[in-house]
Amino acid sequence: MKSGYTAGIIMKAFSVAIFLLLFMDQTANGRSDKTTVIKTLGANILLPCWNTAMNVTPSFTRWMQNGQVIIGRNHSIILTPSSEGHLTIMYNQSLYINGLALSDEGIYLCDSLPHDNNTQTSLTLQIVYGPGNGITDIHPATTLSNGTLIVHRGSTVLFNCSSWSYPSQRLSWGFQGVVSRNDSLTAGSGSWLNFRIEDIQPTAQGNYICRAQNSVSQKEVGWSKELLVYYSPEKHPECQWKIGKDPSHVQFNCSWFGGYPSPTLLWGEKHQVPSSQVAGQLMESEVTDRLVVNLNRSLLFEGQTLKCDGHHPMISTEDEKFCSFTLKSPYPEGEPLVTALEGTNITLTCKESSSLPPALTTWQRTAQQEDVVPSPKYVLSRQGPTFTLTIVNITKQDEGFYFCRSENPLMVRELEIYLTVKTSSQYTGAIIGIFLAILIVGSGIVIAKTVYSSRDRICLGNGFERMEEDREDVLSLVESDEEVFPEAVPRLPPLSLTNGHNTTTLVQIHQISSNDHEDEEIVEHPLQLEHTDMEELVTF
Repeated sequence: MKSGYTAGIIMKAFSVAIFLLLFMDQTANGRSDKTTVIKTLGANILLPCWNTAMNVTPSFTRWMQNGQVIIGRNHSIILTPSSEGHLTIMYNQSLYINGLALSDEGIYLCDSLPHDNNTQTSLTLQIVYGPGNGITDIHPATTLSNGTLIVHRGSTVLFNCSSWSYPSQRLSWGFQGVVSRNDSLTAGSGSWLNFRIEDIQPTAQGNYICRAQNSVSQKEVGWSKELLVYYSPEKHPECQWKIGKDPSHVQFNCSWFGGYPSPTLLWGEKHQVPSSQVAGQLMESEVTDRLVVNLNRSLLFEGQTLKCDGHHPMISTEDEKFCSFTLKSPYPEGEPLVTALEGTNITLTCKESSSLPPALTTWQRTAQQEDVVPSPKYVLSRQGPTFTLTIVNITKQDEGFYFCRSENPLMVRELEIYLTVKTSSQYTGAIIGIFLAILIVGSGIVIAKTVYSSRDRICLGNGFERMEEDREDVLSLVESDEEVFPEAVPRLPPLSLTNGHNTTTLVQIHQISSNDHEDEEIVEHPLQLEHTDMEELVTF
C-alpha cells in the first residue's frame, strides 16, 4: 500500500513537469502586454491574469517576478504555497499580494494553460512610499505651549526640513505672512532642505511651510510652523494724567508702545519710608499697550508716589521698566497787598508751579468769590506758571478782595490779594509834606552856610568870654544922641601883666536911638597894645 501511494505522487509530479515544459514553450513563442501598477508600501494588491482562453477553466497557472517563478498553481492543487500567506494565486489566476514590501517591486508575468492566442500579460509593480516622517527644525527659538516658535528680532534663524519618500521626493520651503502669501523661499531634491534668515525682523513673522512631494505618486505633504518675532519697546513707559470736568477726579494713563507682544502694565502705589520702599496696594493690571485708571480725591494725598511698571517677555525681571510721579498740592504765590491810583491800570500777579498734577488756576473777586470773566475791564493772561489779572481804568468800586484760586485733584488753595484804590486828592497832603520837607532842608543848608561863613566872629565871641574869666578889662562905649564931651571919656590906664605878654583891650560901642533905643548895633574892635607904649585906645 505504501508503494502504491508513492507511485501516485510520482505520477502527479510527472504530470506537473510536463505542463511546465509546455507552458515555457508556449511562453517563448507568445507575446506580452505590459502595464504599470503603482501601489503604496504596505498595501495589499491583486494582480490580474488575462491570458486564459475565454470560457475555459485553466488547468495550471504560474506567476513570475523579474523572470523568476515565484508561485504556480495546479488548479487541483497548489504547487508552491505562499510564505505565510504573502502570495496567493486566486481561482481566477490573479495574484494576491498581502502587505507589499520593497522586495515585491518588479515585473510580473502571468501564464495559464490553455493559452488564449499565445498571449501573456506583463505587469510592472511600482512600490511607492511617502512623503513621510517629516521633521521641521527652526532654531534658535523658544517653543510656547501651543507649539508656536518665538525668536528675537535681529537674530540669525536657521530653517531645516527633512522627509523620507520612495523612490524620490522634492522638498520646498514656503512662507505665509501678513502681507505676502504663499511665497516660495527655496526648493530642492534630497532628504533634507535648509536655509537661513539673518537679522530677522517683524516682517518675517508668519507661517513657514515645508512641502514634500513624491516624484512618482505626486503625493504631497506639508508641515507648518508658526514663527513669531518678539521685540521689546525701546523706551520706558510714559505716565500722563488728565483732569476731568470735576478737578477732584483725575485719570492716570500709562502707555508703553513699540513692542511685540503687548506688555503687561501695572498701576500701583509706592510709599517712601526711611531706608526702604514699600509697595502699596495694586490698583490695576492688564496685558495692554495702554492702561488707564480713574481716581478721586479720597484716594490721593500729599507726597503720594504713583508708579506704572512694565513687563515684557523679552526683558528680564531684573531690568525694571517703569514711570512714576509724586503728587503735590498747589501753592499759589504773589503780593497780598496792592495799591493803585484811581483812573490807572493795575496788574495782579499770581505764580503757581509746584502742583502735580498741574493745578487749574482761576481768578475770583469780592468776598463772595465771583469768577472773573475776561472782558475789556478784566484782561486775563498766562505765561508759563505765572497768571495775571489786569484791571483797566480802576475806580473806587474795584477796591476789595481778589483771589488767585488753584485746584488740582489733591486740594484747593487760594492766594488772597487786597486792592486799595486811592483818589488824586489823597495825594495833596503828601505833596505839601514833601514841599515843606524840601523847604526845611533848604533853610537848614542856608543857615549852615551862613554860620560857616561867620565862623571867625563866633570864635572871637568865645575868646571874649575867656578873657572875662581871666579878669581882662572890657570897655563898653555907648553911642547916643546926647552930647558927649571929650572930658567925659576917661583914659584907660595901661594894663600890665605879670607874664609880660601883650594886653588886648576890647571896646564895644553901642548906638542907641534917642526915642525907643531900637536898631542896636554892636561893633567889635579888637585893639592890640604893646607892653612898651601906651596909645590912646578910643578916637571919635
